[in-house]
Amino acid sequence: MGLSVCPAAIVAAPIEVVWDLLRPSRLSEWTDGNVESPVPQGPAQVGQRFDVTSKGFGRTWRVHFRVEKVDAERHQLAMHVLFPFGMQLQEHLSCTRIDATSCRVQYG
Repeated sequence: MGLSVCPAAIVAAPIEVVWDLLRPSRLSEWTDGNVESPVPQGPAQVGQRFDVTSKGFGRTWRVHFRVEKVDAERHQLAMHVLFPFGMQLQEHLSCTRIDATSCRVQYG
């Protein structure tokens, strides 16, 4: 049985600022985890891999990410994520410009 959700929000920031925050090396700035060095370094690119570690319940949890799609012109990103206990997720993120100072961010 699967579950599909597509949360979205209007963000009061230019799309370029939001897109830059989706660089793997910047995820630690706004997620509850520590991003280990992406390989290769730099902006998100197909084939890029990185791990995110987070602490909870007295343990350190490691999540593995693999970038599968990047469309910088359309501000779209897709990743395969492998969680502890074998759980897997296909993540899709997209940003849509509303105007010069805001954008819509959708996850799912």
